[in-house]
Amino acid sequence: MDLTSIKTIKEILKKQGIQPSKKLGQNFLINKKVLFKIINSADIAKKDTILEIGPGLGTLTLELAKKAKKVITVEKDPKMIEILKETLKSFKNVKIIQGDILKYNFQFSISNLEPLRFARCNSFGIKQSIFNFQFSKKYKIVANLPYYIVSPVIRKFLESKYPPKEMFLMVQKEVAQRICAKPSKMSILAVAVQFYAEPKILFKVSKGSFWPQPKVDSAFLKIKPFSNPKEVNPDLFFKIVKAGFSHPRKQLANNLSKELALSPPNGLKLNKEQIKTLLLDIGIEPSIRAEALTIDDWIKLTKALAR
Repeated sequence: MDLTSIKTIKEILKKQGIQPSKKLGQNFLINKKVLFKIINSADIAKKDTILEIGPGLGTLTLELAKKAKKVITVEKDPKMIEILKETLKSFKNVKIIQGDILKYNFQFSISNLEPLRFARCNSFGIKQSIFNFQFSKKYKIVANLPYYIVSPVIRKFLESKYPPKEMFLMVQKEVAQRICAKPSKMSILAVAVQFYAEPKILFKVSKGSFWPQPKVDSAFLKIKPFSNPKEVNPDLFFKIVKAGFSHPRKQLANNLSKELALSPPNGLKLNKEQIKTLLLDIGIEPSIRAEALTIDDWIKLTKALAR
């Protein structure tokens, strides 16, 4: 079965009475060269455990299962589950879970080889079901992510107690470029990712590589978490970053003095002139815009305000 064939995809969907959902970002990969480029770029080894988000029909899952020790795949659309059960039935190393990846709580054990408790909670925080299976802390994530969950998915895993060894994500090209931006073009998203990891665009993918064809091109992104955490309080760090970006086109000193006056770190209220002096003391020009700061600049600023 060729899951990159539009004809085959349409037949499978018709059999199940399914129409591709724009809301869920269901654009299926139809380019075999891109499919194998993804597999090669992710450098899947026989010992690897892969968490795949949004498998769709299982096109990528099939190839991951041939290479990896275990593939755990989480699909939000319940209609796709029956298709996945059929397309992946010959693979014993694949676990299919139906649910929203953003509503699952990952509980890792101390040992790399002991069970992971994968608990799904409803809106009241009550556990609805528990999945137990062998899951290594040294796992990789592979996903084709729709725009609306890119940022929350990345933050969820980078900020977890046990972040993945690597993340390989297919995202909109503009989003990938924002994530990998350098000073003068930084954003809160870029800072949020680069605080925890090193992002890199591996290759770009034309919109014609998918069916139904999306409106924009995509990019395949590698995100490698740092082995050592930054020596700064993340909550305070992002509070200051958020304040700095509150009005992106305004000067940093103006934003900080206004926003931090409302909720000062450590209860220390600083006026605009004091903020300017503090910035100059750590080598940051008060008139600079937040988009021009490096991660190290934000760390220095956080430490200065935490004193």
